[in-house]
Amino acid sequence: MAGESYSRSGGRKSSDFCSKLTVVTFLGISCVGIWMLISSSFSITLQNSEISSTNLLGQYSGSSADFLVNAKRGEDDTFHGEKRFRRGRSLEEIGDEKGLDSYQNEEREGESSNLRNEEENQENSESSSSGDESQSGDESSNRESEEVDSREKDSTSGDGESDTGGEDSNLDASETTEKAKKGETENEVFPAADQSEILKEATTQNGPWSTQAAESEKENESQGSSSSTDDKKGDKWKLCKTDAGPDYIPCLDNVQAIRKLRHTSHYEHRERHCPVEASTCLVPLPSGYKKSIGWPRSRDQIWYSNVPHGKLAEVKGHQNWVKVTGEYLTFPGGGTQFKQGALHYIDFLQKTLPQISWGKQTRVILDVGCGVASFGGYLFERDVLAMSLAPKDEHEAQVQFALERGIPAISAVMGTKRLPFPGKVFDAVHCARCRVPWHIEGGKLLLELNRVLRPGGHFIWSATPVYRKDEENVGIWEAMSELTKSMCWELLEINEDKLNEVGVAIFRKPTTNDCYQSRTQNDPPMCEEADDPDAAWNITLQACLHKAPADASARGAKWPAKWPLRSEKLPYWLKSSQVGVYGKAAPEDFAADYDHWKNVVSKSYLNDLGINWSSVRNVMDMKAIYGGFAAALKDLKVWVMNVVPIDSPDTLPIIYDRGLFGIYHDWCESFSTYPRSYDLLHADHLFSDIKKRCTIESVFAEVDRILRPEGKLIVRDNAETILEIENMARSVKWKVKMSYSKNGEGLLFVQKSFWRPNQEQIVKSAIA
Repeated sequence: MAGESYSRSGGRKSSDFCSKLTVVTFLGISCVGIWMLISSSFSITLQNSEISSTNLLGQYSGSSADFLVNAKRGEDDTFHGEKRFRRGRSLEEIGDEKGLDSYQNEEREGESSNLRNEEENQENSESSSSGDESQSGDESSNRESEEVDSREKDSTSGDGESDTGGEDSNLDASETTEKAKKGETENEVFPAADQSEILKEATTQNGPWSTQAAESEKENESQGSSSSTDDKKGDKWKLCKTDAGPDYIPCLDNVQAIRKLRHTSHYEHRERHCPVEASTCLVPLPSGYKKSIGWPRSRDQIWYSNVPHGKLAEVKGHQNWVKVTGEYLTFPGGGTQFKQGALHYIDFLQKTLPQISWGKQTRVILDVGCGVASFGGYLFERDVLAMSLAPKDEHEAQVQFALERGIPAISAVMGTKRLPFPGKVFDAVHCARCRVPWHIEGGKLLLELNRVLRPGGHFIWSATPVYRKDEENVGIWEAMSELTKSMCWELLEINEDKLNEVGVAIFRKPTTNDCYQSRTQNDPPMCEEADDPDAAWNITLQACLHKAPADASARGAKWPAKWPLRSEKLPYWLKSSQVGVYGKAAPEDFAADYDHWKNVVSKSYLNDLGINWSSVRNVMDMKAIYGGFAAALKDLKVWVMNVVPIDSPDTLPIIYDRGLFGIYHDWCESFSTYPRSYDLLHADHLFSDIKKRCTIESVFAEVDRILRPEGKLIVRDNAETILEIENMARSVKWKVKMSYSKNGEGLLFVQKSFWRPNQEQIVKSAIA
């Protein structure tokens, strides 16, 4: 019995042991599984936090006096066992590997030059593509945003994409400091705000410098008119649905406002009518859009798919404006008045009046009614900058053709408002059959040209009234002769171009008031003393003459120095007694600004950002001060549109005196240009100023509109604003090439992609 009892007890113990072993084993396996799951989740969380962690704008060690531009996002990812180490690299190192943007060194007429472009083509497979140089437009609707973030995190700087910096900023800083000791990373010196006297404006409209907004407001008050802008917050990114489609210009395609106009006889319908609420949607790409052809080839041919408009080729093909040739639009270089080519015509004008002296005496001109701007395009060979101007009218896409070719142009009309330029700035004004009725209504439109024309400057009029003898043309010539005499313009030459069978008349604006004072009739009348000729933003035209400068030291009393000395020389009318924009005496301020931008351009922009400058042609400085950035680029094959915001110190006359050009603009509204106009935009402390008046989202949408796919944006601003713009750039799938900040100041370099959203937003103001 005892043995039996023992046997039963032993069986129970054995059974309990097995049960416990099974439970322990199960619990062990479960724990291992849970641990693996937690580890995997933790690993994913760490990886997904890399991008956000790099957005923390920390301070970097090193010299407190220098802001060395280092690629916080251009880093190597190396693995040692299971631990990931990250090493920051300077832009100097990245530049040695053909630069951040090296894949653009070829025009990509075969297969894609790198894996990144192939990934983008797969990512954007829903959009149409045309040719090997095109990329996809819309991202697949089944693609989740996490996949894009993952690719951005996994890409390396070696293929031109920038990585996230991660958590080892101290390692980056220590390496930067070590390399600085060896003299290996002395690239761009970018002082912090409290250490620089030329990065922050020290004076405002309350100081010695007025603004265009203040000047125009005062002029509008004197004329009994006013203008205002309502600021609204934009929506999430969507595709603009408008009647204009890929060519949408918000302030020129406001169908609802145009429909309400009482009159259109003065081309009011071609003027700016901006929507009350600024657009925050993204303009679609034309079907089959390709990367633009580079200069100088673009002067002669562009992709038809980029500007798919053939009407002008049909109407003006016989005048050699433009022709459709297969998949290209070709430009023989002709025009209505120079069918045999612009260069012959340009030389003909020089022979007619040798003192024009293209590219020396005459440097900056206004070309009114420019057509496809072949005249301006060929003037580059004579070192002349032409501001080409034409309306968005039945000659569809003429300004768009010009910009796609790499020629400066804006959409504008001679209507009821002053042109957005200061007075006395253009060396010459050119009109070749520009279809502007200069002689009507007291010569109001010709008097506007007189306002912007420099004293001693020339009006070059190549039109049928000069050389045709039918009744209508003879009548116009007689009216123009009487008008120009009453304006004290001197008719210097009339000549006939036998090759083109056209004629030209060249007039000269007076440099003194002697003629005005000797007139027997005050017609056209002299402008009131309070009329500011430099006020140009939303100012109604007045049929009056502005006096010439009586003081020899006043602006406009003397001709600027000849080009190229003109670009560096201090304008004679800037005196030491004047305080400059940055707080120094004006001459010192001017020189410091130029030295600053020469340093930035030579030490950073030309090399260390990895930009292939041979692929850059159309450049805009969104907040120009003295034009130092543009002047520093003058030896490159680029042109720069210098924009002086209306709420910034009015320094645009200085820019023109340097032999550069520009325009006034309010960045709370859209710019008067077609979508996809510019290769590179530069914004120095612009966005932080904009936030005071309107939403930064609407301005970023405008930047997206005017920038070409694969175009670049360089932002210099405070750290907070840099972060905002970087986040917006990422939200529209732009490539963040470099983002860096120190002591509250930062620099951001991003590149636009071909991505477009799938959802549409109806823009009611732009739909009939």
